[in-house]
Amino acid sequence: MPYRPNSRRPLPVQLSALHLTGSIALGIWLGFLAIALTCWLLSRFVFAEQLAPVAQAVQQMSSPPAPAPAQVQPDIPPQSPLFQQYEENLRKNEQQMRLDQARANSRNASNPKCQFWLQQDQTAPTEKSRANVLQFCD
Repeated sequence: MPYRPNSRRPLPVQLSALHLTGSIALGIWLGFLAIALTCWLLSRFVFAEQLAPVAQAVQQMSSPPAPAPAQVQPDIPPQSPLFQQYEENLRKNEQQMRLDQARANSRNASNPKCQFWLQQDQTAPTEKSRANVLQFCD
């Protein structure tokens, strides 16, 4: 067993009222900054999603309406397989756009039926789930 002297060196600690007051003030100030930064970040992310439709409406009102593009009529006879494929692609694109709008609409977050069918369509997309998304979501 090694010899250890039983003498410990005292640790000099001096409490100064000025240092203590300054440390407390700095802690309170840093806490206030942390709370303010957290609130600011929350407002940027939470309220930005809620105000996005309003910003889009203001942007649409401020910009002049663009003339509607002329419908391109294909020069393929209506009974040909290419025309049927063209119509099917148009239908799928329109349905996909409506599904994307339903997912992006923030009002659907409070609709439980819409949330259920959106989740179903995301995990196992079928015609039934897409039809129910379009039915229950705005």
